[in-house]
Amino acid sequence: MLSTGVAAIRSLITYVVVLAYIAVVGPMALLVGVLGWKRGVYALGHGGVSLALTLAGIRYRLSGREHIPRTAVVFCSNHESNVDPPVLFVALHPQLHIFYKAELHNFPVMGTVFDVGGFVPVDRGDRDKAMASVARGAESLRAGNSFLIFPEGTRSRTGALLPFKKGGFIMAIQAQAPIVPVAVRGGRDAMRKGSAIVRPVRVSVRIGQPIPTVGLTLADRDALIAQIRAEVEKLLAQDPVWT
Repeated sequence: MLSTGVAAIRSLITYVVVLAYIAVVGPMALLVGVLGWKRGVYALGHGGVSLALTLAGIRYRLSGREHIPRTAVVFCSNHESNVDPPVLFVALHPQLHIFYKAELHNFPVMGTVFDVGGFVPVDRGDRDKAMASVARGAESLRAGNSFLIFPEGTRSRTGALLPFKKGGFIMAIQAQAPIVPVAVRGGRDAMRKGSAIVRPVRVSVRIGQPIPTVGLTLADRDALIAQIRAEVEKLLAQDPVWT
């Protein structure tokens, strides 16, 4: 394990390099997006995220990739650390859209890049806006774009699953898109509470069998949530294996 001093220096280098990458590549991504080359925007985004993970010493192992359908899906993952979103962004899909908390849209450059990438912000404090976001996400799903949701809404401090929020499941039902359960483990040790220091960790990502929503209605929402939650718990119960 790295000493605190070494970890702090490594973290500082990571932050500086990533900020420089954003400053240089961010405007390029916006230009590429304006020109309509969405794949290019994602390639630049993956480059920055992969660079950050590498510099910080965060490695991941993915199992169950064969379960991912060729159609648009909703990946439903637990959330235990700050490293979960970047790891899943590069691990799950080459053009993964994300259902994210609306307050993140206020960060400079980030919000605009999220818009260009087709991410959907959700304002959980305003039900009407939240439902409008759900409808927008469903439309994007029908257009062939896969999404990642964190239905707990925030990080679990203990690793135990928090209650699932309903918006992402409503989106999947409206689009009649399958939901793919995902379990991510190992990231909690990367950042201690209240600390900006990022420590090297090994993250395990497990993908389960897709759950179809064809034929389901909003009346089936709660049963679907219970089913997906149970699948995520099963995946979490499998210890990660490293070789």
